[in-house]
Amino acid sequence: MARQTKRARLILTEDQFNQLSQLNASRKAPFREVQRAKILILYSQSVPITEIQKKTRASRPTIYKCIDKALAAGVDAGLKDYFHKPFDPVITNDAKSWVINLACTKPKDHGLAAELWTYSELAKYTRKHAPSAGYDCLANAVKATIWRILDANPIQPHKIKYYLERRDPDFDRKMQEILMVYEEVNLQNKQQSGTEIYPSVITVSIDEKPGVQAIKNIAPDLPPQPGKYKRIGRDYEYKRLGTVSILAALDLHKGNIIAQVHDRHRSCEFISLLKELDEYYPANSTIRVVLDNHSAHISKETMKYLASRPGRFIYVHTPKHGSWLNLVESAFSKMARTFLRHIRVESKDELKERILLGIKEFNEIPVVYKWKKFDLNVV
Repeated sequence: MARQTKRARLILTEDQFNQLSQLNASRKAPFREVQRAKILILYSQSVPITEIQKKTRASRPTIYKCIDKALAAGVDAGLKDYFHKPFDPVITNDAKSWVINLACTKPKDHGLAAELWTYSELAKYTRKHAPSAGYDCLANAVKATIWRILDANPIQPHKIKYYLERRDPDFDRKMQEILMVYEEVNLQNKQQSGTEIYPSVITVSIDEKPGVQAIKNIAPDLPPQPGKYKRIGRDYEYKRLGTVSILAALDLHKGNIIAQVHDRHRSCEFISLLKELDEYYPANSTIRVVLDNHSAHISKETMKYLASRPGRFIYVHTPKHGSWLNLVESAFSKMARTFLRHIRVESKDELKERILLGIKEFNEIPVVYKWKKFDLNVV
C-alpha cells in the first residue's frame, strides 16, 4: 500500500475544479499546464503521489513543487512558473552601446580581413577587446549574447541591402522628362489604338546587354526519364567561349524589338542599329530615342552619323545611374528569364543565332511595355 503524504489536502471549489478539468482536456494549452492541472485534480482526490506519477508521467520533484505552490498561493500559482530577476543586469547599457557601435563598423576597419561581421566573429572580437575598453562584463560574451544585444535594436551587420545613389545633380529634371515622354506615348497609343499607323514622333527605348556568356557543355545533357530522373542532368564542368552584347531597340508603340548581336559594343555597332531603325520606320517620321549616357551613344562617330540625318533622331537621356527608367530593361529581363536561362551552345555564332531567334519569337506576339505609375506632382 502506498504511503500517504504528510502534506495538507487540497480542497477545490466547484469553479476551480471545472477550471482544472477544462484545462486538463485542452488540446491547445501548454503541455506543462495540462500536466499540472491533472496533478492538482488527482491530488485533490487523495490519489497517492506514486499513482499521480504513473498517470501524469511527471517526476516527483515536479509533482511536489506543483502541489506546494498550489497549497501556498492557490491553484493558479500551481499552474504557472513565475520568473524573477534577483540580480541587476550583468551587461550594462554602456557595454551594450559599445557592442552596437562595434557592429556599425566593418571588420576591415579593425585590421581584419572580412568585409562583414558574423555573430561569431563579433563575439570573438568582443571577448578580446571589451575588457581593455573598460567593459569586463563582456569578457565571456558568446554569440547568443551578441545576437540578443543587436536584435533588441535591431541591427544586422551580417546582411547587405543594396540602394541606388543619385549621382546626377539633374536627376529629378531628367526623370521628369523621361516620364513625360512615357505619358505622351501612352496618350498616343490610346488615340491610335487599333490602327497600324505610326505617329509622327516614334519613341523607341534603346540599351545594351553586354557580357552574355557563350557556355559550352563538356558532356551532353541527360534528359528526364519517367520514374527515374525528374530533371535534366547536366555535368558541372563547362567551357567558356566568350561573350556577346545585345543591342536592342524596344518599340513603345507596337512592342516590337529590333536587335543586333555583336562581339563588341562600340560606336560602329551602335550606328549599325541606328541605321536599321532608319530603314525600318517611315521616312517622314521622327525617331525619339530613350537611352543612357554610354560613350558610344555620344561619340564623334555617332554624332557625325546623326548630323548626316538631320531631324531624324531625337535623344532623350536617362539620368546617370538611372538606367532603370529605361523600359527596354524590362525586355532584357524577359530574355534573361526565358531563352537565355541556362542556355548552352557549341559556339558564339550559335549563341547569336539563338538570341535573334528568341527575339523573333517575342515579335510574333509583341507586348507593348507601359510605364504605369506616374506621380502627378512630378510629371
